[in-house]
Amino acid sequence: MEYIQVTSDNIEKEHICCAIAKNNDVQISSKKTWLSKRFEDGLVFLKSTERGKCFIEYIPAENAWNPISAEEYMHIDCLWVAGSFKGHGYSSDLLNACIEDSKNKGKKGLCILASAKKKSFLADPKFLKYKGFQVCDEADNGIQLWYLPFVENATLPQFKECAKHPYTNEKGYVLYYSSQCPFNAKYVPVIEKIAKEQAIQFKTIHLQSKEEAQNAPTPITTYALFLDGNYITNEVMNEKRFLKLLEK
Repeated sequence: MEYIQVTSDNIEKEHICCAIAKNNDVQISSKKTWLSKRFEDGLVFLKSTERGKCFIEYIPAENAWNPISAEEYMHIDCLWVAGSFKGHGYSSDLLNACIEDSKNKGKKGLCILASAKKKSFLADPKFLKYKGFQVCDEADNGIQLWYLPFVENATLPQFKECAKHPYTNEKGYVLYYSSQCPFNAKYVPVIEKIAKEQAIQFKTIHLQSKEEAQNAPTPITTYALFLDGNYITNEVMNEKRFLKLLEK
């Protein structure tokens, strides 16, 4: 397998590997706009040269869009290998490339979000454990921060206090999200429309800076849905899932 790094020089012509075929889809344009503004913060997007779901995205932890304290670590936003690409060692290829690059940049280790059991849009804990990652912190909602140190006695990454106890003081549905996940550009308006049609109390908070994301009341900032103050899910809701949720 050959890989290519997406940069400001080639992002317009490169497909960015998510489960979206058309390069001019609003979801892709939204993600590319977000990526383009992160390259100057040290973000790396490495992908297969073949079109498909096979890529890794990582960034210096101080610039990550998550409420974490992980000085001199690299944070993996997403490591996604799926479909026909699974089972060929490509996840290891991408992770090894991230490790080598991070060491060359003087980082003390890697960190990434996951949970005890695999959740959609989060890293597979079995794979992380196999690769030597360990849990270093956990929020009340079960979202965990995993780390892989490069040096002995490295300070453990941890969630900021605002993320350890995910909660909002607002009634009804409250959705925190960012443009880091391309699916939000399509599906957030969908559930906003449903909520309006059914007269359901619903509020969206679009995180548009790393400062906002780093102080959000949730360890996951790509998508975090709350109801009456309590965290519900990080899974992006399409129309069918949201209607099913409302039925409950």
